[in-house]
Amino acid sequence: MVKDLPKISIVTPSFNQVEFIEATIQSILNQGYPNLEYIIIDGGSTDGSVEIIKKYEKYLHFWCSEPDAGQYDAINKGFAHSTGEIMAWLNSDDMYCSWALKTVASIMSELSEVDWLTTLAPAYWDWYGFCYGITSITGYSRKAYLDGFYLPGEHKTCLGWIQQESTFWRRNLWQRVGGFIASEFSLAGDFDLWSRFYSHADLYGTPSPLGGFRYQPNQRSRQLEKYLVEAQKSLTQMRTLFNWSPNYSRSIALQLRLNKIPKVRTLSQPMYSYVGKRIVRKNLDSPDSYWKVEEYKFS
Repeated sequence: MVKDLPKISIVTPSFNQVEFIEATIQSILNQGYPNLEYIIIDGGSTDGSVEIIKKYEKYLHFWCSEPDAGQYDAINKGFAHSTGEIMAWLNSDDMYCSWALKTVASIMSELSEVDWLTTLAPAYWDWYGFCYGITSITGYSRKAYLDGFYLPGEHKTCLGWIQQESTFWRRNLWQRVGGFIASEFSLAGDFDLWSRFYSHADLYGTPSPLGGFRYQPNQRSRQLEKYLVEAQKSLTQMRTLFNWSPNYSRSIALQLRLNKIPKVRTLSQPMYSYVGKRIVRKNLDSPDSYWKVEEYKFS
C-alpha cells in the first residue's frame, strides 16, 4: 500500500521561530502519511529552534542549521535534497490541516492532468494556533492571473490570492520551470513561481481546506508594498510571454460591480466571468467515491 502512495516532499525553512516551529513540524508528522520526505533547513537559529528540530530528527529525511541567503535560498537548498513526486513548502510558523497530505495524494493519484493544486478555502491561524477562520476563493484562472486579480490589495475587485501554505505541485512541473525559486525576489518568490507554473499548466482548486497562514508580529508578509512591487515585476514578465493585453470591458464590468446586480448579472456575465477548474468529490456516501474535475464560470 505504501509503495502505491506518491512520495510527498515537504520543505520547511526556518530561522529563530522557536515559538512556532514545533507546531509546524507536528502538523506535518502527525498526519501519519507513510510516504513522506520531510526536510528542514534552519538558517542558524540561536533561540532554541535547533533543539526542537533535534527532537524529531529520526523522522526527517534531511535537516541542517547553517547560515543561508534567506528564505528562498533555504527552500531551494531543501528541494535539492528532495526526491518526492509531489512537492510543497511550509514555513515554520504555518500549519497544515490534518487531512492535507492524504487529500493531495489522493487527488494527484487519481487525476493525472493535475500538475498543481491549491485550496478554494484558505484557513488562518492566530498566534496560539487557533483557527481564526476559513475564507472562500471563487476560483482560479490563468486569464484572471494575467489580469492581476490575484495581487493582494491591488484591486477592490481582487479575487483573492493563491495561498502558498495550501499549494502543492508535481516534480515534473517544478523541473519544467527550472527547478528553483528565483533569487531576485526577496518576498514574492512564491508569486513568481506561480507565474512560471501558469506558463505550463492550469491551477486546480479544491473546496477542501489544506493549510493555513499564522498571524504573528514578525511576518515578512507584512511588507505588502514591497511584495506588490516584486509581484508586479513578475507579472509583467508573464504578460510579455503571453503577449497579454488588458480586457477593458471585464475591468469596467467588475469595477461597476455588474456581477452583484441581479437584473444584469446574467446578461453581463460574459464580460466579467472567468473559467476555473475545481476538484470535487463524487458519490460521497459510497465506498466508490471518487474525484472529478468540474469546469465552471466564476467572478
